[in-house]
Amino acid sequence: MKAVVITELGGPEVLQLKEVEDPTVGDDEVLIKVAAAGLNRADAYQREGGHPPPKGCSPYPGLEVSGTIVSFGRNVSPGSPWNIGDQVCTLLGGGGYAEKVAVPAAQLLPVPEGISLRDAACIPEVACTVWSTVFMTSHLSPGESFLIHGGSSGIGTFAIQISKYLGIKVFVTAGSEDKLQACKDLGADVCINYKKEDFAARVKEETEGKGVDVILDNMGGSYLQRNLDSLSIDGRLFILGFQGGTTAELNLSPLLAKRLTIQAAGMRARSPENKAKIVKEVEKNVWPAIVAGKVKPIVYKTFPLAEAAEAHRLLETSSHVGKLLLIP
Repeated sequence: MKAVVITELGGPEVLQLKEVEDPTVGDDEVLIKVAAAGLNRADAYQREGGHPPPKGCSPYPGLEVSGTIVSFGRNVSPGSPWNIGDQVCTLLGGGGYAEKVAVPAAQLLPVPEGISLRDAACIPEVACTVWSTVFMTSHLSPGESFLIHGGSSGIGTFAIQISKYLGIKVFVTAGSEDKLQACKDLGADVCINYKKEDFAARVKEETEGKGVDVILDNMGGSYLQRNLDSLSIDGRLFILGFQGGTTAELNLSPLLAKRLTIQAAGMRARSPENKAKIVKEVEKNVWPAIVAGKVKPIVYKTFPLAEAAEAHRLLETSSHVGKLLLIP
């Protein structure tokens, strides 16, 4: 098969399409013929050397795909519940930038009714990330308020939609008026241009000093103090990225005064058992919203697999809204 190989650590130019061996299918895995692969920031970090694949996972980048089941491992029986030819999308530990990929059967999701096989590749990573962090861990609930940093990203556009579906007031930050308009079109209630105004001050203004209940943050150190200042009593901050650095000088008094909680986690390094649990929760809680048309995949642009480097260049500009896809 063909796969995108990281020939050495570095910029997008190190991504090259090469002929490689087909994946080995483990006993509890299925083999998928890939229809589309979603791009994620973690792919770029892996390319640079900062986010290596977990032990036993494919060395090729790519954390989510859609495609068709073509074979089963020894412990996967037809009809349990999958069959050869089923169209699925799935969370991966790696290997999505390829024509074929092996994945634990417990991480498979059916392509939602009304969604194309191609577009389904947009869903697994963002849905599993948002649901596991904001809802399973931070317990964001109907009637609460929620601040999403990077509202126009793949994670952000999904988080806006699922939160509005569940009756949550949504605040977002983004860096341009076009991006903010895209967030507003998806249902965001309060849209803040972080380049022109202090998001913490705006949150206080919009909430009459109360703050928001939950924040989903991809910045880390540079936003930490302002995030704490923006939370309400019993507020929860969930950190899933460090685009603004990993260190910060912090005034701890808001933690005590407002009973705040700081949480952090990634998706890729979780155990297969934990991923399987998250996938089940996503199918139960998110899939009905997608089938109802309340949550839609947002595809900004597709690229042939051979143009993975160009796709990474666009990814790193952050000028897109939603997801980028590679098509084998």
